Amino acid sequence: MAIEVITFGCRLNTAESEVMRRKAVEAGLTEAVLVNTCAVTGEAVRQAKQAIRRARRANPDARIVVTGCAAQTSPELFAGMEEVDLVVGNADKLSEAAYQAIPDFGVSAEEKTRVNDIMSVRETALHLVDGFEGRTRAFVQVQNGCDHRCTFCIIPFGRGNSRSVPMGDVVAQVRRLVENGYAEVVLTGVDLTSYGDDLPGNPRLGRLTRSILKEVPELSRLRISSIDSIEADPDLMAAIAEEERLMPHMHLSLQHGDDLILKRMKRRHLRADAIRFCDEARRLRPDMVFGADIIAGFPTETEDMFRNSLAIVDDCGLTHLHVFPYSPRPGTPAARMPQVLRAEIKNRASRLREKGDAAFRAHLEAEVGRRHSVLVEKDGLGRTEQFTLTEIDRGKPGEIVSAVVAGHTDRALISKAA
Repeated sequence: MAIEVITFGCRLNTAESEVMRRKAVEAGLTEAVLVNTCAVTGEAVRQAKQAIRRARRANPDARIVVTGCAAQTSPELFAGMEEVDLVVGNADKLSEAAYQAIPDFGVSAEEKTRVNDIMSVRETALHLVDGFEGRTRAFVQVQNGCDHRCTFCIIPFGRGNSRSVPMGDVVAQVRRLVENGYAEVVLTGVDLTSYGDDLPGNPRLGRLTRSILKEVPELSRLRISSIDSIEADPDLMAAIAEEERLMPHMHLSLQHGDDLILKRMKRRHLRADAIRFCDEARRLRPDMVFGADIIAGFPTETEDMFRNSLAIVDDCGLTHLHVFPYSPRPGTPAARMPQVLRAEIKNRASRLREKGDAAFRAHLEAEVGRRHSVLVEKDGLGRTEQFTLTEIDRGKPGEIVSAVVAGHTDRALISKAA
């Protein structure tokens, strides 16, 4: 079998998985399954364990290597699984050495584990890749780690402190991907808007964005993944207003719509800040659309507080909602706060998803009759500039096609090539 990579979680993991595949090949692995885990929720960890068991049943002779944020924060959980041959920490998963000399079957959990102190990592090196298997858009890691300590979040302990890739390296990687035929590139990171704090001259995300677009004029589309809107710098706002090749879709790390809960989460924005950012970005770019992460059932959340999260969907004009039922992560301050009943968390998450579904349907309806440039992802499906999924009647994967929206289903637009 070829090396199989199973990826959970964020776009940063997607970018890293391609590097992992290449490094495992360079290390001489020929029959292996690499599982790149996520630690954002308990459900993500559970799904990773299920995938590992399925992988072993499907590939009884393969070496199974588990890495990623959940492996970093809970290595013993995976090392204790008989299906797992090796557990590698986030600091080492992008190195060839991590995939060499995998222990023999039947060794102890301690011998399986290669997880170092993530907080000791001070730099993030750019790993050049030529492409992403099975994908029509490319991902470039420009930042890793996080210096903030939101009370619900385990990710800094999986990723370490914030560190940035030098601008010149990022530009070179984008140019390389464009030369290999990619029309769209996505900038990824754990806390993208902290980009540059650790670099000489402290270049911000906006400056990086504008440099990429200036230095790689052949790039058709640049997309930014999840951002913390309170850190949006003036250059980023100028890029939103002036750079047509910067796609008009941003995913916001909102997390909640109530000010007291935001303070208890140790977030750095209030609901008014989020609304102000969305209003300003939409004023600068009228076709801008927003996605957002929102947690339902955070500890101490009352019904009135929850209603503020429902209301912020309309107040910010959100169209792409990622709803997370709160799950306590061991070792975080929120896990020690008074918890909301699980049944109520489930109920609120369901109501929030319904609200998000309604907002998304309204977005689909508003798009009917409009012309878009669609990046075809596979035969018959693509994404508009706003990252809205659309059925399309023409175009090859990787091709950008001009199309007019003729209608929609509940989950996607229906577009006709123009």
